[in-house]
Amino acid sequence: MKFKVIGAGLAGVEAAWQIAQAGYKVELFEMKGIKRSPAHKTDLFAELVCSNSLKASRLESAAGLLKEEMFLLGSLTVPVARGCAVPAGGALAVDRDIFSQQITDKIKSHKNITVVNEVVEELDIDDNTIVIIATGPLTDGTLAENIKSLVGEYLSFYDAAAPIVTAESVDMTKAFGASRYDRGGESDYLNCPFNKAEYENFINELVKAEGAVVHDFDVYEGCMPIEKLAKRGLDAPRFGPMKPVGLIDPNTNHRPWACVQLRRENAKGTMFNLVGFQTNLKFGEQKRVFSMIPGLENAEFVRYGVMHRNSFLNSPKLLNSDFSLRTNKNIFFAGQITGVEGYMESAGSGILAGINAVRRAEGKPPFIPNTDTMLGALCDYISDESVTDFQPMGANFGILPPIEPKIKDKKERYKALAQRAITSLKTLMENI
Repeated sequence: MKFKVIGAGLAGVEAAWQIAQAGYKVELFEMKGIKRSPAHKTDLFAELVCSNSLKASRLESAAGLLKEEMFLLGSLTVPVARGCAVPAGGALAVDRDIFSQQITDKIKSHKNITVVNEVVEELDIDDNTIVIIATGPLTDGTLAENIKSLVGEYLSFYDAAAPIVTAESVDMTKAFGASRYDRGGESDYLNCPFNKAEYENFINELVKAEGAVVHDFDVYEGCMPIEKLAKRGLDAPRFGPMKPVGLIDPNTNHRPWACVQLRRENAKGTMFNLVGFQTNLKFGEQKRVFSMIPGLENAEFVRYGVMHRNSFLNSPKLLNSDFSLRTNKNIFFAGQITGVEGYMESAGSGILAGINAVRRAEGKPPFIPNTDTMLGALCDYISDESVTDFQPMGANFGILPPIEPKIKDKKERYKALAQRAITSLKTLMENI
């Protein structure tokens, strides 16, 4: 069996590394040196195109837990990052040039990896080859059309995504469960009601909030961010996504002046998104302003709203939890094209795709971490067929099953979640 990995970003290098470390020859295809995407500036592998931060390093954080799980599975990028870290408080930040150079050197010097500089336009699929497609969120052109033919639909594009909060962090003494005009179950939507003064204060802060810098490779024409709508007039959001019609606040027995609806994000009902709240505000501003919404004063944001022009698969429909294609298990996807969001999330998906490509070749069952691990929860999220409005997701404690009985102290709860995850992963690795 032959192995091919397309794309030498964070996901691609991790996938190729896993295959090579297992003792198999692998071809790693990369177009850099011939062509670059608008986001890339160098010909090095695993280039960090935006921030040089890989997020929090402490184990009791979602990002830190993810990196520790990756390290246990033989990650290439995590030890390199730790070796070229720069001071960044509690975050793991790197010298981006040293990081990418060291990754490139390790890949090119591995005896089992052959780097092929080529712009891949055709997917050469046969029964004797396992292919991992890790071409990133800017996949386009002929290759994108080939993927469309392969999966039966075009790559989805998202121009905007609304913030997501954990269900347990919503103050239900203020919010209430209900669908408009009692259509649907109470658990499908949570509602955050405003009185007139609260609404006007919220809109005033919303229109003053600072927006994020838009890169020249981001496109979001035709999509209305909530802050832009608010600038059209004080009542514009109240007649749009914040309309209160069809709702009665049980605390007052009256219709609210305005209302933000939260829609269930997953089958377990642990996460809800803010309906109609696509936004280009800076993350800190989102936290500040959206925490003014009644019931969300102490909300835990597991994903902030984003506005980019990125491509990704409708993974819950197309992919298995081992990142293989449901219609052809010799084809794997990895990285942001699968709907994981973030540097290390992309790299982590590459690790799992690489491990499972080898296991597929060896006729072994897939290696899928339990959902009480961060990697396992991400596997579950991208393959959850109950998700109908799929949007990218990064590592966060909101996607893990809760600790029972509930630990009220957030720091202690996160510590317990992390310890449970590491124990779970180690046990699985020992058994396999």
